[in-house]
Amino acid sequence: QVQLVESGGGLVQPGGSLRLSCAASGSIFRLKAMGWYRQAPGKQRELVARLPDSRYTEYTEYADSVKGRFTISRDNAKNTVYLQMDSVNSDDTALYYCNMNVNWENYWGQGTQVTVSS
Repeated sequence: QVQLVESGGGLVQPGGSLRLSCAASGSIFRLKAMGWYRQAPGKQRELVARLPDSRYTEYTEYADSVKGRFTISRDNAKNTVYLQMDSVNSDDTALYYCNMNVNWENYWGQGTQVTVSS
């Protein structure tokens, strides 16, 4: 059984920074794509950033709304994906979910709330 556990969410002021982490645990022998999605109240879940494979970082995807502000990275030794969020604004307020392709199956974390407010 594989579990994803997110951390790092919270309240942050506009213009501030936050770093989200998501660690996978369990029986892991293949870890491919890693990504972050978010869902704001009344809106559909949307892609924030995605790393398709650690060997092909040039294919990293970012939502247009976060390009230049957010950075996704991964530590394969720790089975962990990070999301560095800089220059946040109120539009970034949402429940953030990590997603990983582990052992050929798609897994989601439970979500971590990010609230941008002064």
